[in-house]
Amino acid sequence: MVNVPKVKLNNGTEMPLVGFGLWKVPTESASDVVYEAIKAGYRLFDGAFDYGNEKECGQGVARAIAEGIVTRADLFIVSKLWNTFHEYERVEPIVRQQLEWWGLEYFDLFHIHFPVAIKYVDPAVSYPSGWQDLDGKVTPIRAPIQKTWEALENLYDQGLFKSIGVSNFQGGLLLDLLRYARVPPAVLQVELHPYLVQQELVELAKENGIALTAYSSFGPQSFLELSFKNAADTPALFEHPAIKKIAEAHGKSPAQVLLRWSTQRGIAVIPKSNSKHRLPENLDICSFDMTDDELKSISALDKNLRFNNPRDYLGTLQIFA
Repeated sequence: MVNVPKVKLNNGTEMPLVGFGLWKVPTESASDVVYEAIKAGYRLFDGAFDYGNEKECGQGVARAIAEGIVTRADLFIVSKLWNTFHEYERVEPIVRQQLEWWGLEYFDLFHIHFPVAIKYVDPAVSYPSGWQDLDGKVTPIRAPIQKTWEALENLYDQGLFKSIGVSNFQGGLLLDLLRYARVPPAVLQVELHPYLVQQELVELAKENGIALTAYSSFGPQSFLELSFKNAADTPALFEHPAIKKIAEAHGKSPAQVLLRWSTQRGIAVIPKSNSKHRLPENLDICSFDMTDDELKSISALDKNLRFNNPRDYLGTLQIFA
């Protein structure tokens, strides 16, 4: 079993540095995917309402626990509040629903998924509801992040989360949140890869005691199947000469190098793989160190190129402007 390091969060809890991302895991296979990942040694699972597979993922967890492979305390389960539930009174009901889907009494970490509040959609009518309301429109509403955060703090007090975090927040919003948060955010999850280094945001989070989780660590790879034009037009990081050279020098795969670029700097990663061969490979990324020059050569690939930008696929909500 691979020994995965942990990062201590600002409230004293510990989070594995390597986890398994559940975005785009099909509902029909999610239970088996989670079960097999647990057997392979994964302990952190990064889910969300928007992924539409929380019930099935929970079934995989329940199976592993029932077979004695892990206990609940061994696992670090992450979920997120979707944009349609930002109003104070909407927060608790959907969190309790998500816990029920997972079959859990608490989440180890719960994020605000995006700093965007849009019109409520009943999950009993449309699940997962996505960005559009029932009229097919993206409809922003007046729901301050401060009130959303207060609702999450209340659930934190009740023990429904061990930690609270934010996802897709930029520096200004993070600083604003820190002005009023009674419970400071423990983790910031953002798109982070060699084409989008975000060094200033990384430094800001660390200066304020906020741990980081990188998603889409392989850059355009995650977005090719979504037919994102900028992903199709961007050279694959797996094939980039700079990445391949470092991989060959260390006897590792390009994927391991890309993941290690983050974890060597204390940034958690949440890769996904449907391959039983790649499951242990993606988990075993802390057993080698790159040189400072190698790390810098990877960071030098920065293009400030973001793939998960609502403006590009919705035509609105310029949250990264």
